[in-house]
Amino acid sequence: MRLIGLFLFSTAFVVAASVSHPAAGQTQKLSVEDAVLGRGGELYPDRIGQWHWVPNGGWSHVEDNTLKVNARNGKPTLELSAQKLGEVMGKELKRFPAHTWLAPGGFRFNQGNSWYRFDFKRKAVETLFELPENAENIHFSDDGQRVAWTQDNNVYLSAGGSFVQVTDHPEGVVAGQAIARYEFGIGEGLFWSPDGMAVAFYEKDERHVTTYPLADYSKTPAEHTPIVYPMAGGHSEYASLGVYHIKLRKTVYIDANNGVKDDSYYITNVAWAPDGQSLLAAIVSRDQNTLKLTRFDASTGEVVATLLTETDSKYVEPEKPAIFFPNEIGEFLWFSEKSGFNNLYWHTADGSLKAHTKADFAIDEFLGFGPKAAYCVVAGYGPSPVERHIYKVSFPDMAMTKITRQAGTHSAKLAPDGERLLDEWSSLDVPYRAEMVQVTGKIERVLLVSDNPLADYRIGKVELGTLKANDGTDLHYRVVYPPNFDNSRRHPAVVYVYNGPHVQLVTNSWQGGAPLWMHSLAGEGYVVFSIDGRGSANRGKDFEQAIHRRLGTVEVDDQMAGVNWLRSQRFIDDSRMAVHGWSYGGFMTTSLMLKQPGVFKAGIAGGPVIDWNLYEVMYTERYMDSPQDNPTGYEDAQLTRYVDRLQGKLLMIHGTDDDVVVMQHNMRFLTACIEQGKLVDFFVYPGHAHNVRGKDRVHLIKKVFDYIFEHI
Repeated sequence: MRLIGLFLFSTAFVVAASVSHPAAGQTQKLSVEDAVLGRGGELYPDRIGQWHWVPNGGWSHVEDNTLKVNARNGKPTLELSAQKLGEVMGKELKRFPAHTWLAPGGFRFNQGNSWYRFDFKRKAVETLFELPENAENIHFSDDGQRVAWTQDNNVYLSAGGSFVQVTDHPEGVVAGQAIARYEFGIGEGLFWSPDGMAVAFYEKDERHVTTYPLADYSKTPAEHTPIVYPMAGGHSEYASLGVYHIKLRKTVYIDANNGVKDDSYYITNVAWAPDGQSLLAAIVSRDQNTLKLTRFDASTGEVVATLLTETDSKYVEPEKPAIFFPNEIGEFLWFSEKSGFNNLYWHTADGSLKAHTKADFAIDEFLGFGPKAAYCVVAGYGPSPVERHIYKVSFPDMAMTKITRQAGTHSAKLAPDGERLLDEWSSLDVPYRAEMVQVTGKIERVLLVSDNPLADYRIGKVELGTLKANDGTDLHYRVVYPPNFDNSRRHPAVVYVYNGPHVQLVTNSWQGGAPLWMHSLAGEGYVVFSIDGRGSANRGKDFEQAIHRRLGTVEVDDQMAGVNWLRSQRFIDDSRMAVHGWSYGGFMTTSLMLKQPGVFKAGIAGGPVIDWNLYEVMYTERYMDSPQDNPTGYEDAQLTRYVDRLQGKLLMIHGTDDDVVVMQHNMRFLTACIEQGKLVDFFVYPGHAHNVRGKDRVHLIKKVFDYIFEHI
């Protein structure tokens, strides 16, 4: 642990960035209710609803509960209201349903688990599939003729009008759903082959994994509702990948580990080859130091070839499947951080490397190919890591050309022809703007420019800036100032913290990425501060891996770099400072209160990790290795060790049904506080899991505010 004084020189140089200024004539105070619930969306910028590229080159969106279709030249061609669609169905539709275009003249949509196709030419609705009420994880084949789903942890599909039960497993074996607790970029569990004649599916055997007791307190008496929860160092699930062949009515399983099925590996990044004869999957070792991208024969499950191998002394972290070129050759693109930043690598069908991008920033999304695959389009956090831009990657040299030119955070959808894209973006000064942009960067047409939804509210300015960590690394921060800010007065300050993997708080986007509750708090005279320290997202491998095997050390250093800069400002009353965070931010809040005693008068830690031994295998062992391999790191990160250092007031909050950071973390912390004679406060949210959502979130934010008001 570093002493506070060591930060004084490292934070001396501060570079200010853009500032969002309050509009004139603001009169209305932003209440907690308005900030959390947003008045039904009124306080958020208008956006284009349900934008889709139509297969004929046009596009559609939903406005005023009506589907509006435009030709390629922008001229309106069709309209269909929710009311008219309901009349055709013989049902009342309160809103236009989410939908998928099947052809220029028709789209698929659902009501519950009934799936329909609307045909514009016939102005008719036909029923495609009637699925059971408990059908989940519904996935359609590319041609829309077949559908697969899960039901009671088994896989089912409908082909040719008949239902087929693909798996029939005992309790404890789960098929067709995301595995590895959504790590490694896994978000789904069903994968159709290109021709729709086979479906691959994840499977996990959890029968030897520990269960964890949750309780349903809404019942009388309370009911025991156990969950399967693999903790660090313990048994993990056995991962499998099955392939069901419709014509053969047969399932085969890939051989991921030389015939041995155990918890020494993970399976991720599933992708079908264009010919449908093989599929690729990444096999990751349990210690997450090695990845093997492997081609498997879809008909036998046998290994065809190991296409590439990646190793790292800390960890590899595959999150995206291979992306095949639109031909039958089998060449593919692969995301990797081995250069230090996430780049795209072009491989032949046998895995040989042809070329790669050379970005010195993180490319995080592939958007599609251009005509004849002469180029592709990607998104990434560069050249500034607080901005996201769209780039064209040319083949064969894979040189990158920036498409988006306005400073801000851009998100895009590439047209099927690969020549245009919908660019939706915002910045500190732009609430929301949607433009149709050619891949040359030329803006073809402006589709929507949103007004400032907070124009009538007393909102302070938002400032982004850069300061130095103790090792000279640039750290980006955000300050939300009170309305009518007077820098000759000394203000109390609240530090909102996360600083964990896969999260970035500070971006050049509307309000700098700050949620509205921060403006509500600033409206009470508080300065609200956040900084993204080492370990947080979109800054490259070295920045993210700096926390490896020592969680809660480097992050505390970097947060204190920001805190010391804040304390040095003449408008801050450093005797009245609080810190707040949730999940990893709860871990950081508690760490700061204990490891930097006396800096904060109050802390509010929500759903905090207290002991990494109690957290899930996949996440924890990536960043900490196993408890057996890194006992010192786990011991140093165990926050119960530092309870005797606590100064100031500390409120711990937890949901009773938290299945991510289980309640035992807080129970151990409270036990240690009792043993050490430290008085802390504790509040639970019955029936809530890891996050407090819905109307109860208003109560949560008020609870946080009241604690801050009372103690600083």
